[in-house]
Amino acid sequence: MIDHHDILNSFRNELASHLARFTPPPVEPLPVSVWIAASLLQKAIRRGRADLAIAAAATLAVNDPDRLWRRLGGIAFEDIGLADPCTVGLVSAVLAGKRVRVDLGGEWRVASRLVQRLCNAPKCRATDDLLMATETMPSLANQRRAFADLTHDQLRRVILGTGNLDERALALIFLAGTDARPNPHFRPRRGEPALAFDVLDELGVAPTMIEISREGYRRTREALCLLLPLLAGEPEDDAPAFADDPLPPESMAGPVPGWALDAYTREGKTALRRLLGTQAGLATWTRRHLPPGQRLPFLARVAFHAEGGLLVNRRRTALSDQLRRINEEEASGVPPEAMREAMALMREGLPILNAIRSEIMEGQTHA
Repeated sequence: MIDHHDILNSFRNELASHLARFTPPPVEPLPVSVWIAASLLQKAIRRGRADLAIAAAATLAVNDPDRLWRRLGGIAFEDIGLADPCTVGLVSAVLAGKRVRVDLGGEWRVASRLVQRLCNAPKCRATDDLLMATETMPSLANQRRAFADLTHDQLRRVILGTGNLDERALALIFLAGTDARPNPHFRPRRGEPALAFDVLDELGVAPTMIEISREGYRRTREALCLLLPLLAGEPEDDAPAFADDPLPPESMAGPVPGWALDAYTREGKTALRRLLGTQAGLATWTRRHLPPGQRLPFLARVAFHAEGGLLVNRRRTALSDQLRRINEEEASGVPPEAMREAMALMREGLPILNAIRSEIMEGQTHA
């Protein structure tokens, strides 16, 4: 029987061997909030921009180290995933606490090496695409209500059954429990995480993948950690290909690229709100098609798909491409053709949005 601690220790030993010949960069924080730094860290990793990711990590290491480790854990499962499980394992193995990282050479030494590793790793967002689909796909509305009332055994049978992947993912999330990290899309349900990982074992998922994900879930309670081994157990008929997403031209907003200002930052949300008040094509389209309460969340979603969620060295298979399309189009809340039109308008309007972002950050500099 494979021991959980042996697997984690093997990753820690591998990381120690990398760190033995690693000189960490200087800690040079940026003059930005921890929210902008966290967004910059994740999006810079997605784009393979180690210079920006290290600066963002330094900002968090100085101002909010707990946020740094939470974000690195989330990034590993959300943006690396199936493309490089070893990198996910290295990150998961140091989430247990500061003592583990001190024993490996110190917080910054470990963090900066892992940030570089995450930047250089191939990327895959299939876990997050699947999670977003389970949260928002209209076709799953009945299951999102009903699964909260099913017994553990009933959910187990859904997961082990031959139903579609979205339903099995939803059942797995409810089996692990939706009460520890409240989610507005799911009714609270007390679950049993140990049973959820036992079911993944029943599916024949590799033990190392299960233990990596079990540790990630233990430390973060992120549903992404459940979905990675589920996806790992899915058959894929084609060999992965790797390619860069087309990235729009970059424009600075103060000390950071405009793409760092997303809807989870105050400045990013303000920029989207101002864009909505302009005569830009997407703003006009949104005002015409959506009621006021849906406009800003919709703009945030479109901006993510057209800019913030883009990857270099993306792992592509028929399944991952399908999950991406479902998340971008079928789970968007508007007809797929409307979403495609909105994304095209967002790409056209990015220079306007970036000018607004720059103005907001310039105003902060002179405040």
